[in-house]
Amino acid sequence: MLNLEDTYSHKGQRKALVELIKKKGIQDEAVLNAINTIPRHFFFESALHSHAYEDKAFPIGEGQTISQPFTVAFQTELLQVEPGDKVLEIGTGSGYQASILYLLGAELHTIEYQKKLYEQTKKFLPKIGIKVNFYHGDGSQGLPSQAPFDKIIVTAAAPEVPKSLLQQLKVGGILVIPIGGRLSQKMMKFTKRSPKKIIQEEFENFAFVPLLGKEGWEGSK
Repeated sequence: MLNLEDTYSHKGQRKALVELIKKKGIQDEAVLNAINTIPRHFFFESALHSHAYEDKAFPIGEGQTISQPFTVAFQTELLQVEPGDKVLEIGTGSGYQASILYLLGAELHTIEYQKKLYEQTKKFLPKIGIKVNFYHGDGSQGLPSQAPFDKIIVTAAAPEVPKSLLQQLKVGGILVIPIGGRLSQKMMKFTKRSPKKIIQEEFENFAFVPLLGKEGWEGSK
């Protein structure tokens, strides 16, 4: 039985978490409000509820994790989501990041490689009022059927930037993706100024699970 109770204690823990990620440098009020609004414990097994508001990543099965809240906030802040933006998320996972993007007003298309996670999250998110478009498939190749996108966010580590994603980004659009080795990656932001001009910015190190698929680690073997 799914227990979707959000107590005063949970709300207090969420407020403390928001203060913590604020101290770590997150300034976007809309992002902070979204983190403060979404009950992160809803995405955890009940045995792990006491850890839900720690600023840590946790396993969610299928070799995947629910990202650290600071990481979610950092990526989301870089993405600069405006209400009505058509956003592609690669790596639905638990649906926590998708929920944050939905609260920011994104028209969200989210794709998951792992069938079991796709099915679980597609069933779960509508129960907490999160309405997004779900897809199962190889996110490393983007989602050509719905392209182009205003913003693209990748929640898994790629060895290099997938060309398909840059192609599916609108002019003026932003792609946020961790790039690097399997153990550590640099957060990268690509802004498409024109069809041929892409501005690249590099931020701090993070550790993500590998991006699977043809333009992820499988294609780099």
